[in-house]
Amino acid sequence: MMVVSPVLVVKVNESGVGVRARFYDDFAEHDIILNSVITYWWANNLPPAKKFLELLDSVIKRTINEIIPHKLLNLKYDVKANQNLDEASEIEINLISVDADGVGFKIDCGSISLNGLRKVDEEFEPKEFLTTFDQSIETPDIVLKKYKEMKN
Repeated sequence: MMVVSPVLVVKVNESGVGVRARFYDDFAEHDIILNSVITYWWANNLPPAKKFLELLDSVIKRTINEIIPHKLLNLKYDVKANQNLDEASEIEINLISVDADGVGFKIDCGSISLNGLRKVDEEFEPKEFLTTFDQSIETPDIVLKKYKEMKN
């Protein structure tokens, strides 16, 4: 008997970054529209690379919750940038592992490269920055209850 794993697809598309989770015939999909969020981050003087990672975490979490309501999402990915995350204008993300309450996801298209996240001047000194995020993101009980109700 073959065990079917849920699948997570994260990839760059025309408008930004698409996140799609699928399990059997059930799927959920969300797009991060980059132009609008980047404009907002610039206007509010927020670090786009760092804010993008936070947004990506929450969009992955929400997308998976819509097909598999879960308490704990374990998310692990490598990040390579051209400067520390507060200053970076380019970022590369490579998903390593994703699991929701112990259910592992097969990652299909887990690499994203983004550039032009911020305007840099001539003094900008690119310096390779590498880090790994390995985090557990909890779903609050009240939110989990809503996802479970949506499923039933």
